Formats: sequence, C-alpha cells, structure tokens
Amino acid sequence: MVTNNQNEQDLRLEMLNSLLTTPHRQLEQVAQLHSNMISQDPLFYGHLAVWYQKHGDVRDHQEVFVGNLLTSSLETHRDAGFMMLQEFPPYQVARIVDFMKQQKDKMPRSARTAVTRYLKKREGNPQVFDRAALRGRKAMKHLYATLHIKPNPRADAILFKNKPPEDSLAYALKKLAKTETPSEQATIIVTHNIPYTIAVGAVKQLTPMVVVALINSMSPQEVINNLKSLQSKGVMDNPDVKALITQKLEKAQTDTRVSAMKSRVASNTTELDEDTQAQLNQIMETQIKQKGKISKPTALLVDKSSSMDNAIEVGKQIATLVSGVTEADLYVYAFDTMPYPVTAKGKTLADWEKAFEHITAGNATSVGAPVDVMTKKKQFVEQFIVITDEGENTPPYFDSAFENYCKQLKVIPNVIIVKVGYSYDHIEKKLREKKIQVDTLEFKGDYYSLPNLIPLLARPSRLDLLMEIMEMELPKRDDK
Repeated sequence: MVTNNQNEQDLRLEMLNSLLTTPHRQLEQVAQLHSNMISQDPLFYGHLAVWYQKHGDVRDHQEVFVGNLLTSSLETHRDAGFMMLQEFPPYQVARIVDFMKQQKDKMPRSARTAVTRYLKKREGNPQVFDRAALRGRKAMKHLYATLHIKPNPRADAILFKNKPPEDSLAYALKKLAKTETPSEQATIIVTHNIPYTIAVGAVKQLTPMVVVALINSMSPQEVINNLKSLQSKGVMDNPDVKALITQKLEKAQTDTRVSAMKSRVASNTTELDEDTQAQLNQIMETQIKQKGKISKPTALLVDKSSSMDNAIEVGKQIATLVSGVTEADLYVYAFDTMPYPVTAKGKTLADWEKAFEHITAGNATSVGAPVDVMTKKKQFVEQFIVITDEGENTPPYFDSAFENYCKQLKVIPNVIIVKVGYSYDHIEKKLREKKIQVDTLEFKGDYYSLPNLIPLLARPSRLDLLMEIMEMELPKRDDK
C-alpha cells in the first residue's frame, strides 16, 4: 500500500526530475505538475523555486515558478515572487504575466504591484529603461497595455508615440540607420553601446570598423549566441575581429551569465576554426564544473538497440558533461543484447563523438547485459545512469542483474533512468517492486536542460540535495 507520505516524496522527486523536461515555450505543459507540487508541498515548492532560480537552466520552469509564487495563497510565496520577478528581462516578465492570466486565471493585486514597480524602477533610470525598451520593445508595450499601467512621458514617447527624445537609445538607433560613414556608425555604436542583433539590422554594410565596435559592445554570451551570424558574414576572417572574439570567449569561462550548453550548440552548428572550437569546449567544461563535482564512481549505460539513435546522441552529451566534472571512475557502455565498452581519449564532445563513432542502433534490448559484465569485472560504482526507452525484451534483465551486482559488490547504487523517445515504465516498475530506489528523468529534446543532471549526480545522496534546496532562503519583499 502506498502512503500519503510516499506520494508526497514521489512528487518532490518528480518535480526535481521534471527539470529535465523541455516545454518548448509552452508553459502549460509543466503547469499541472507545478500546480500539484505547490498544493501538496507548498513549503518545499517555495524553496525549490528559489534554488532553481539560481541553479536552473530552463527558463520555462523559472517563469512558472514565479507565476505560481505570485498567485499563491501564502504571503511568503507572494513576497518571494514579487522580488524574484524584478530580476527577469522584459520578455520573461511578459510571459509570467500571460501565464498568470491565461493559466492561473488571475492577476492578484500584489502581482500587478510587482510589475508596476518593475516598470517604474526602469523608468527612473533612463539608461536602464532605454536598453530594456530597445531589446524588449514588444514585451514592454505589452506589460503597460495589458495591466493598464500609465507610462511616464519619456516612456510613452519611446514606446507608444515613436518620438524618442534625443538623449534616448531609440533616437541613437534612428540616427545610426541614417548614417553612411563607417567611422560615424562605429562612434554611435560605441557611444551608445547598441546591441549587435539590433545594430546589424540598422547598418547597410558591416565594415571591419563597425564590426569591431559591435563586438566591443557585446557580452561574452552575446558573442557566443552570434558566432554563426558573424561567421556567415565572413568577419571572422579579419585578424583584428578574430582577436576580439577570442578575448570575449576567454571572459566567458568565468561569466556566471553564460549558458554552458549554448557554447556547445554554437560549436555544433557553426563551422569554426579549431582554436575557437577548443575555446567553446573549454567554456562549457568550466561552466559545468560550477554546477558541482561528481565524487561517486559512476556507470553510464547507453541503449543502442533498434530506434535508439536518440539515446546514442544523448549518451555522447551526458558522457561529455559527466566526464568533465567527475573525480571518480566513470564506466561507459553502449548495449543492445550485449555490452560495448566505450572509452574516450579525452573529455570533449569531439572525444566522445570519436569514441561512439561505430556505435549504431540495432538489435533487441538487454539493459542487464552491461551490468552483468561490470559484476564479473568487479567494476564498482555508486550510481547508474541508464539512457533508454525501457523497452527491455531480452535477458539478462536490468532488475535481476542489478540485484546480483549489489550482492556481489556489496553496494546499492543510485539508479537514474534518462527516458528518451516513446518510453515505457517497465524497468522502473520492476525496481520499485523490489524496493530499489530509482529516479526517472524524461528527455524531450532540449540539450540546454542536460546540465540540470549534474546536481542530482554531484550530491552524496538525494536527501543532501533536498536539504540543500530547503536551506535556500525565500527573498522578502523590501517595500512593506
């Protein structure tokens, strides 16, 4: 019989595990899970929201957390949501407002006050407002209009009347579009720090002088985001431009605002020179290490049976992530009905791509096969990561092989199943019937979310992670 306490524990773990699920800009897909959590364990939910704001990578979850806090019946939640909302860029604030109105069907007075404070604080600093309006013009207009918040005269002139004052960034952008000479364009870009994505649409020709000015004004993350665009325009062939990009990428290693997987995606989707590729790999490795170090010996089992091409690709990514932060043994096996040891010469994605080079999907599935081999070889681990759809159909089966492994090596490892494709629950059910603890993470295609796996693997136990979350203090509203 399952008790209520067990249900609540499962829900907490389900919420943690769901942080690998990708909503693809559709917040309603995670709304029900968040709703269940906040109703059944509101205390944990509040702390988890704060923890995820700091450690999480999926913006959709961050937005749903704040939307739920702002509409919560608990004053501590509403106060925390009030303060957390102030940290978002305008487009996310607009999405949070739409989530509350469309999914929660309410817009509490305190939430409206939070947005009003957000806008008025930016109005009070013309430089901050101008940059927010330039980057998120549509979102800013939406916030004023949908909540019937009256803009001050300057904001009204910039956003609604299209008559920006001469000291505004919007006016400088208009001037940039009319300027013909590269030196004048570069001066305007540098003086007003106009973002690359906006300036590139205003200038008719990207001369080296203009490009240098643009890159100087870019953050390390913006350089990474726009590498493909810069490459396609041929500007990276210029030695001076290339040197500037190299400097920006060096800073990206320690910049806390840089997304680890965005450097991976940039590396995968852009034809870059070897030095730049190496820099992007180094950025990812450094950023991932900030999420924690794995001190427990680990086994990564990657399903290569029929239709498991996606599992192989995910396996390469997770192998890269884990090998970059592990301080203990890492054993990697691909498997169908037999295991294939996979060994990389290094820790980069290129190294793991090479290691998996001849691993192709095909044949039936025996998830227990690599576990049996590890038992025979006495390969001791404290956690298994299994990437599979759980469609096991051939012995040795995982639950039996795992029990024998525990008996022979006198250890009870944690089991994390990363579910890919059209998945089942066959293996996890078998393990739970035998009172074996298993966590399941559903991967739905967004590689940006994979670094969320590291905190689950880096803590000595799940309880340590849960207690770390509970120790996060909820921010208190400072205007009461």
